[in-house]
Amino acid sequence: MMPEDKIRYDILASEALRGIIRTVLLRVQKRGLPGDHHFYINFDTCAPGVILSKRLKDQYPVNMIIVLQHKFWDLLIFDDRFEVKLSFGNVPERLVIPFAAIKLFEDPSVQFGFNPNLFAPAGAEDDLAGIAHVPAEPVERAALPRPAVQAERALASESAMPDATIRQEEQPEKQSGKVVELDLFRKK
Repeated sequence: MMPEDKIRYDILASEALRGIIRTVLLRVQKRGLPGDHHFYINFDTCAPGVILSKRLKDQYPVNMIIVLQHKFWDLLIFDDRFEVKLSFGNVPERLVIPFAAIKLFEDPSVQFGFNPNLFAPAGAEDDLAGIAHVPAEPVERAALPRPAVQAERALASESAMPDATIRQEEQPEKQSGKVVELDLFRKK
């Protein structure tokens, strides 16, 4: 039996990842998009606080991906949500998207993306009500930023780790959550 996590690391990690999105969007609000950066934001259109026109809601009843690149305006960032105006079929629309509704945030210009709900356990919807919205279906393409993967590989190759170490390149998608005892790493 696994001990109960009373600190709720899953919630803290999800909030931290949403904080990254908020910080990035705040920078864009103040300075615009730098260089070739642009964002794909996949969100749950049924999440509490999402505001879309009826036309968009009918077209995207469950899930929607928006692109913040060339044509967006009136980007407003709040503690719990952001608002933006985009054009859909030459019709301007205002969208309100709570950070808790975001399923995937990607910046393809630098091959960076993540699922802010990555750490939430299955069935955590009730536990996270009012704090975070966890999508029922898994989100594909949640990935570590490329520099983090390269740093992890460098650390793994530089140190003489025992065979019990799970390396990113050997098991990129499915890590079983194995526990490695620290005694294996201690000098004897």
